[in-house]
Amino acid sequence: MVDKEYSLNDIVEMKKQHPCGTNRWKIIRLGMDIRIKCEGCAHSVMIPRKEFTRKLKKILVKHEE
Repeated sequence: MVDKEYSLNDIVEMKKQHPCGTNRWKIIRLGMDIRIKCEGCAHSVMIPRKEFTRKLKKILVKHEE
């Protein structure tokens, strides 16, 4: 699998949607663990980088600096 390029403040889509009904997440922290925040209900989740890469479906919006 090709390693997807993602960075801070990107909007991503995960394979499973959040229980609130949306599937848009914003990356708010990068490191060994990645924290993502739901765009629908603002709930945040921290998951290991390896698990995040496996569960990532696609990058919807790249953050421009």
